Amino acid sequence: MVTTKNKAMSNGQISAIEEHHKRNDGLPFDGSIIEKIKINRSAVERRAATISTRRSVKKQWQAAWLLKAISCIDLTTLAGDDTRGKVIRLCAKAKNPVRPDILRALGMEESLLHTGAVCVYHNMIPIAVDALKGSGIPVAAVSTGFPAGQISLEDKLIQIKKSVAAGAQEIDIVISRGLVIESDWQALYDEIKVMREACGEAHMKTILATGELPTLTKVAKASMVAMMAGSDFIKTSTGKESVNATLPVSLVMIRAIREYYEMTGLKVGYKPAGGISKSKDALNYLMLLKEELGNDWLSPELFRFGASSLLGDIERQLEHYVTGSYSASYRHPMS
Repeated sequence: MVTTKNKAMSNGQISAIEEHHKRNDGLPFDGSIIEKIKINRSAVERRAATISTRRSVKKQWQAAWLLKAISCIDLTTLAGDDTRGKVIRLCAKAKNPVRPDILRALGMEESLLHTGAVCVYHNMIPIAVDALKGSGIPVAAVSTGFPAGQISLEDKLIQIKKSVAAGAQEIDIVISRGLVIESDWQALYDEIKVMREACGEAHMKTILATGELPTLTKVAKASMVAMMAGSDFIKTSTGKESVNATLPVSLVMIRAIREYYEMTGLKVGYKPAGGISKSKDALNYLMLLKEELGNDWLSPELFRFGASSLLGDIERQLEHYVTGSYSASYRHPMS
């Protein structure tokens, strides 16, 4: 069973965001900050390799961490065959992510557990908004020519404004990767800054598509530029690249967040996305975040998983903790 202490933590932290951090309004562009950034790939890879070997979370502690992971999931469907019914079912799962019998066995039936958000394409926003009404779960929408971003800046801004008008409370934008590859940091800053302005009150998650960036140094520089331009979150991937979230890339981005916080006192969120489908992977990312940034970031306000199948595996692991047996994956459908 989840202990009384963990249950109290869960009621206070899993079901709701308990603290509202000051929003990141960004900084004026300063190229000297960007030019000083250099990343030692071998050192990063050595550090990242220790995450899965230095920590082992078992039994009720693992169950508590997995419940925390659920509260930080952007439950996502971004497929060509998305339908109204699929989105409605996904929203129902977001509101009730774990079967009631499992929650009862964990002593968590009153936790009001739900996912961090539901992420959809623009045309599905009204459906998701209606399905989530009264739940407190925000709708996130991918925008700006997702996933490639190969449209004009004017069209990107139009997409953002339309998604906000349709009810999206969070906008996941994609950057122009060519600007990073060519090290045109001023142009990247200018692009992200006007997209942040177009978001208005909606929070902006900036997708770097790190699998398409050539070096970890460029990942770190793009992360810093994105935060200077006012990003509320920086996000690894669209989930459509051949390489998506990895622990080394996450370490680089998380340390950029830490450096920005030390410079400004402003907390920027982090979202690894793509390829995170197993509970053990989710635990590794949570441990990395805790070790590098501390407990404040263990909140859906500052950390999200971009995932679709992760929730099903977490639910299976929780059922295994309760019953001692693994169930078939079809017993935990997403939509």
